[in-house]
Formats: sequence, C-alpha cells, structure tokens
Amino acid sequence: MEEKIINEELQGQSIVLEKNLGNDRKLYIESYGCAMNFSDSEIVASILSKEGFNTTQILEEADLVLVNTCSIREKAELTVRKRLEKFNAVKKTRPHMKVGVLGCMAERLKSKFLEEEKIVDMVVGPDAYKDLPNLIQEIDEGRDAVNVILSKEETYGDITPVRLNTNGVSAFVSITRGCDNMCTFCVVPFTRGRERSREPQSILKEIQELSDKNFKEITLLGQNVDSYLWYGGGLKKEFANASDMQKATAVNFSALLDTVARTFPKMRIRFSTSNPQDMTLDVIETVAKHANICNHIHLPVQSGSNRILKEMNRLHTIEEYFELIDNIRRILPDCAISQDMISGFPTETEEDHQDTLNALKRVKYDFGYMYSYSERPGTMAARKLKDDVPEEVKKRRLAEIIAVQRESGHYRTKQHLGKIEEVLIEGTSKKSDADWMGRNSQNAVVVFPKENYKVGDFVLVKITDCTSATLLGEAIELVVK
Repeated sequence: MEEKIINEELQGQSIVLEKNLGNDRKLYIESYGCAMNFSDSEIVASILSKEGFNTTQILEEADLVLVNTCSIREKAELTVRKRLEKFNAVKKTRPHMKVGVLGCMAERLKSKFLEEEKIVDMVVGPDAYKDLPNLIQEIDEGRDAVNVILSKEETYGDITPVRLNTNGVSAFVSITRGCDNMCTFCVVPFTRGRERSREPQSILKEIQELSDKNFKEITLLGQNVDSYLWYGGGLKKEFANASDMQKATAVNFSALLDTVARTFPKMRIRFSTSNPQDMTLDVIETVAKHANICNHIHLPVQSGSNRILKEMNRLHTIEEYFELIDNIRRILPDCAISQDMISGFPTETEEDHQDTLNALKRVKYDFGYMYSYSERPGTMAARKLKDDVPEEVKKRRLAEIIAVQRESGHYRTKQHLGKIEEVLIEGTSKKSDADWMGRNSQNAVVVFPKENYKVGDFVLVKITDCTSATLLGEAIELVVK
C-alpha cells in the first residue's frame, strides 16, 4: 500500500447532495484523509439518503453527524479529535443529535471513543457501511452501536455513490479495497483489511452513469490499483486456489484499463495509486495504446536507500525501481511521474538520506508528496522499530528533499513550453476570476484566459510560460469529442 495522497484543500469538507423531498432528517458528514475516504463518504451518503436523511452543511441543524476518518498521519487524527469536541459542544444544545465516527480510525479507537471518553454514539469501520441502517436504529433507541468487522468480500460494487461537492467534470471510481502489502509504516492493511477487487461489470456500469451525466474524466482508485484481479470474487491472496476456469477468465488491471479505455473513448482516464512491486509493463503498454488514458503515473518510492526500503518492507530495490522508471520513459516518453517520499524513517542515516536525494535527482519527478515520518500505532514499524531520528533532523532532511523536488518540478514544467496541449477545464483559477484552471494529460495544472470556453470543455492550449508547478498559456481552440 502507498502512503495515500492527502489533498489538504479538501480536508474536513462537509458534503451536500440534492434533497430527497420525502426525507425529514438531516445528515452532516465531514471527510478527512485520502481520495478513498472521500469516495467512501459518497457511498455512505447514498445509503443514508434511502434511510430518510438529507445532507446539510449547517452543523447546528443536523440530527446525525458523521466524521470519516484517516489514520495515515497523526495530524488527521488530532484534527478529528478537535472536531469531535466541537460536535459534542453543539450536542449540548441538541441532545437528540447523534455523532458517529467512520473509516480508518474506527477500528483502532473504538473502545476509547465509545467507552472511555464517551464522545461518540456510533463507530463504523470501512467495510460496515451497509450495516448503517441497523446501527442507526440502535442509536435511535439509545444504545451505542459499533461495527468494525473487516470483510473479505465487501467492495460496494452494487451501490451507486452519490457525487458530493463535485465539479461535475471528474470523479473517482473505486476498483479495489484493502491492501496485502504490509509496508511497515502503513496502517491501511489493519484498518481496511485484505485486498479484494470489484466486479468489472459494476465498474463499467458506474462509469456509464458518469458518462450519461456528462462527466469527462474518471480516476480508477485503489490503495494499490496495479494489483487489481477479478476472478469471480474473493481475496487477491486466495487466487492460487481458484479453479482453472476462474484463472483462465481472470481480469487483471491491464485488461480492466484496456476495457475501460475502449468502452469509453471520449472519457479521459487516470488511475492511482500504483505500487512499484506490482506495476507491470503491460499496464504501461496499455496506457501507450490509448489516447484517452492520461500520461501520468504516481509511483511512490518512499526512500532511495535499499536498507531503508527493506526496513519499510517495500518489496523492490532502488535498482528495480530505476529499471521500471527507465521502461516507463522508453514506452511513454511524455509520461509524468510523481512520487511519495518519507524522510527520517527509523534508523535512517545521512548516507540513506543522500541515497534518497540521489534518487530524486536521477528520476527528476514532475511532482511529489513528501512527509517526515510519524509513527502510526498498530503498524509493524511502531511495534518493532524505535522512532530514533530526532525531529529537527527529520525536518532538515525533508526541507532538502523538497528543495530538490522543486528544482526537478521546474525542470519538468519547462519541458512543456511552446507545446500545444489538450486541457480539461475544471473551474476558475484560484488567483484570478478572468482565468480558467484545468489539467493536461500529465496532470499538470494549466491556467489560461477564459474567453468563451466553459467548465468541462477540452481545449487546446499553447503553453507560453510556467512556474515550478503551474503552466500558463493561451487557448487556441475547442476540442470536439
């Protein structure tokens, strides 16, 4: 599993959907963490709209308050605790209001939240959302409710997520749940369980519904999309016991990607997150084959040191990683590659850190997500390794990593100058109401004057200037698909 990408701008957003006129109760739901959590909140909202709940963005008028939590980083956990204090303050004036915790923190902190601190009424793990109707009945009758059982089957393939706070242009489509890669720094296998894949027809059906609603771009989402494997249901690790027929008709990620691209030629397709040890060349060749699959691969490396990679239980060496990068560049010369990097992992020396800086300089990533190590309770690293790198050393190393990445990012954005690139307009630029903001195939942000285009248009843009992270240009013409 990869350190999931946390979009800071989205953290703590409350969500609102179209009202169902027959519904008389109000749900307030906030999400923290990675794209997977935001995707799960859409599933929860869909289930609860059938249980009489309309969403609200006004906390003070809610009958049920849910917070969808993340255990990846300490910061997210502290934020959620503060929010729970706020919810309980509101509860004093609305005694009938119920508070629930969903998602990755649920399993680990269930007894703390429910019994010791008594700050929530309900705790629901990531695989138990279909049990919400029963759990809500329990809390309505005055009892605490908890279901944090991790499932071997649940993929929510039969629930159409309600799109929340969407720009109406791009959407996430979840294709796997859970993770089998036991990276020592990561809590996901413990909070989201074993890896299982979603039935391909249900994925195609969801994309068809998005296409019918005029969405222009989808991201196939999983803790580790490359290890997608459908053979009739069941856990990835039990594939060895599948029948000959199941093995012969199994669908891997490359085949799924190919089917999606062929079925929806007008839809722009992305995928995230990839794991170096599971990424195969047939996936890269599939990307190269289809114009509608974006030329961007998020390929977390976490460290440039083989010794640290081993301590992290990453099942690849840095040499194997470089070989994969070289193959991507050979098959997909225009491909953007982004990274996740952890500084100050336990036992990391200056030499290990130097290896990381050298890896950054060799690959010259387009962009990256960089963190200093924070110990997560329940992980192998927390149990077996002493968090022995001083905080100030972690911070200095992280600053050095960011400085190299900034330089590489600028080098990569400059490669776009003078080119004409297809951009999908997502909305108004943050800096100026006179400009649109969209992304090119490489997932770089492109800003250009509005003229007479609109959100959801594909536009050819000539790139005239850049900063270290953003491309600036002028629209040339509308692309008709």
